[in-house]
Amino acid sequence: MAAHRKPKQSPLGGQAARTAATLALASAATATVFEGSGHADPRPTPAQVRAEVDRLYQEAEVATEKYNAVKERATEARGALDRLRDEAARRTERLNTLRGGLGAIATAQYRSGGLDPTMRLALTSDPDQYLARAAIAERAGERQAAALGSVRRELTGIGQLRAESARRLTELRGHEADLRRQEAAVRAKLGEARALLARLTAEERARYEAATTGSGRGGAGSSGASGGRADRDSLARGPVTAPNARAAQAISFARGQLGKPYVWGATGPSAYDCSGLTQAAWRAAGVALPRTTYTQINAGQRVSRSELAPGDLVFFYSGISHVGLYIGGGQMIHAPRPGAPVRVAPIDEMPFAGATRVG
Repeated sequence: MAAHRKPKQSPLGGQAARTAATLALASAATATVFEGSGHADPRPTPAQVRAEVDRLYQEAEVATEKYNAVKERATEARGALDRLRDEAARRTERLNTLRGGLGAIATAQYRSGGLDPTMRLALTSDPDQYLARAAIAERAGERQAAALGSVRRELTGIGQLRAESARRLTELRGHEADLRRQEAAVRAKLGEARALLARLTAEERARYEAATTGSGRGGAGSSGASGGRADRDSLARGPVTAPNARAAQAISFARGQLGKPYVWGATGPSAYDCSGLTQAAWRAAGVALPRTTYTQINAGQRVSRSELAPGDLVFFYSGISHVGLYIGGGQMIHAPRPGAPVRVAPIDEMPFAGATRVG
């Protein structure tokens, strides 16, 4: 009987079975490929690292300028709050003095038995004495009324000062929270850049640093030609024909900062960020510039690139996130980025956004 049983049929026909087997093999091969390479983290080329690091540094600079703006607002709010508190303290002192005067009047009235001054005068037998005392009492009453009015005014003023102080304190706390957010954003961008640079070999890292340290951010105009370096050295050390004495003083100051480190948020004297350097340079020339790149661009007369003169502020990127001090010959002094100190560099190494003439 067993010999005559039909063999058990596969639920798939011959062709279907072969197709299923083929798909299974393909699936297994695909899975093997993904297991072997799907989680691989391909090593970027040095050019890719450099492009990404430059992008991160530029974004960090945008965040730095926002940080600078918020810090300036926080400083202003803190100063206003301190002034309000000082004024409240002075008015409180005046109030205490006025209250002391009223207390003396009340004590005198208590010691006199609390008899109404008019009644006491009416009982006086001497008419001349009555009139004299009546005039004194009237003046005393006027002084008391004036003192009470002063107390009311001081109380009202102190209440207003306290309300304004509370508003300023809330504003300051908001700025401080924003400041922490901007600081975190800067640090995050710089941390990403450092992590990317760490993926380069020592030789690749040295080449990158040499390129960026030698001529700015390594953009257009960053070739290492000896002629370009000679021109920059000449502008860094030789005489610069400035249009006026203030511009000459600003350039002289900026030259004195060459080689100092870039530190975001710094305004000198030992380190600078880009707008901190230009602000300090023009402060040395007696001109007060605002703190950030996007306020400095509006601090003077706009000039075109073809009209640039030594001492002009030159700005870069569409968001106006970087600034340098033009010194002539297509060159500027600027604080580039972390790891790249204050130096002379060509203005065509970054996207030019505009220029302003101050002083």
